[in-house]
Amino acid sequence: MPTYTPPIADMTLLLEKITPLSALGRDDLDSAMVEAILEEAGKLAADGIAPLNETGDKTGAVCKDGDVTTAKGFRDVYHQYTEGGWNAVPFDPEYGGQGLPWLMSFPIQEMWQSASLSFGLCPLLNQGAVEAITIHGSDEQKNLYLPHLIAGDWTGTMNLTEPGAGSDLALIRTKAERAGDGTYKISGQKIFITYGDHDMADNIIHLVLARLPDAPEGVKGISLFIVPKYLINSDGTLSKRNDVKCVGVEHKLGIHASPTCTMQFGDEGGAVGYLIGEENQGLKYMFTMMNNARLSVGLQGVALAERATQAAKAYAADRKQGKPLTGGDTATIDRHPDVKRMLLSMSSMTKAGRALAYEAAFHLDKANAGDETSQARVDLLTPIVKSWCTDMAVEVASIGVQVHGGMGFIEETGAAQFYRDARILPIYEGTNGIQSNDLVFRKILRDGGSAMADFILTLKQSKDAQLLEMITEVEKATARVVSLKDAPDQVATVAVPYLNLVGTVAAGVMLEKIAEADNGTQKEFTFYKTHILPRALGLCVTVMNGAEAV
Repeated sequence: MPTYTPPIADMTLLLEKITPLSALGRDDLDSAMVEAILEEAGKLAADGIAPLNETGDKTGAVCKDGDVTTAKGFRDVYHQYTEGGWNAVPFDPEYGGQGLPWLMSFPIQEMWQSASLSFGLCPLLNQGAVEAITIHGSDEQKNLYLPHLIAGDWTGTMNLTEPGAGSDLALIRTKAERAGDGTYKISGQKIFITYGDHDMADNIIHLVLARLPDAPEGVKGISLFIVPKYLINSDGTLSKRNDVKCVGVEHKLGIHASPTCTMQFGDEGGAVGYLIGEENQGLKYMFTMMNNARLSVGLQGVALAERATQAAKAYAADRKQGKPLTGGDTATIDRHPDVKRMLLSMSSMTKAGRALAYEAAFHLDKANAGDETSQARVDLLTPIVKSWCTDMAVEVASIGVQVHGGMGFIEETGAAQFYRDARILPIYEGTNGIQSNDLVFRKILRDGGSAMADFILTLKQSKDAQLLEMITEVEKATARVVSLKDAPDQVATVAVPYLNLVGTVAAGVMLEKIAEADNGTQKEFTFYKTHILPRALGLCVTVMNGAEAV
């Protein structure tokens, strides 16, 4: 399997010139500091985590007697990761975090995900748990859980999905009963729980959606509970095992080294749970985790695309096959026009997606500082980044298999693993269809398209005639979506093509900015305009005319 080289130059360019850290007022993060941080993270990603990607895929995680053992090497490298302070990067210094902006955290996280998507999923889910407890937990819960979750010696999970409740959380049947002492007894089963059990941390803090006996029906009757794997003594030490266990690890298409667990709560009388916030407000609290995770999943798409692109370029530069059409001796395949086209497709979409994801992180930081305009922008960008960047990852990984030819269809080259791993990304944390509905119903129709209109104005700062033409298509399509506000089924029918239209054009504008700052990217931008951007025309036709066809 090819090695991984963190694209630090590409990351640094974005942080200095496209989505500048300086605009966040962080004078402590000068160029030298940023480069030092990225270099150190890159060493761990390339030398520590990346070598485990292939071996972890082959061996996977194993569940025996309720306990999960991770693939060989994962536990050791996770301890290197936490001991280096990497888990604490974006979190509150009050609880042991480093307090760095999300914009600085994104390139670091990208490296973990590129090195091994299976490894990177553990800190991604932990990150969501930290956010939920930080925003909605009591002071006592924050003081007890956050220092450990931020340090990484405990990890967090999201327990939403059940056998009978996937995306429709109104169907949740996991029960919570008041124990009379301020705690709750949790019973039920959750499925598809990422890192629901493992051997890398001392404790696992499950955040569990459950329903009280007297709760209202539907989503208004869901509460959120903290359910630790091990109960915690008053002095902070770990006590006995809670009534929660893994009863199986799913056999998946990809991300084999990430234990995707079926979790059983309450087989022996009820797992002890602690309410977060108020009863029956759990869905609102859980969306704090979901929205945080959705941007990070979009970043995973960029990371996977980067890894697949690097592998394809390395293979194409080494593999000799056929003679150039213009004559000469047998050449490496990266000299053949169609392979050049494929490699440029991969690199142009990856660079554009990275810039789009970092743009969202930039506005997330500004929003956290109280900027309401940036809050509206990050709300708008979240479903776009999650959906467009993950669909892009699947396409890029698929092209990577094609570049490898027959060698891509077998496991030895690693191209097949990238494709298999990528395929989960458009599904979890809300399928991309759900992201598209979120965009059109909650972000477009709710304000009559006002936030999108503001976004389009920023896109119109483009200096490129082709991009400006496609931005006009976005305006037309947005007006069409708004005109269908009284026909929700028709809006939903064109939601995915509408999101893909916006994503394709917005990513193109970001790539233009990179090309303006770095002449070396001009070839990707020129290629993107002529090979990727024209998709926007077809997508607009679908949005304008395709609603009634379904």
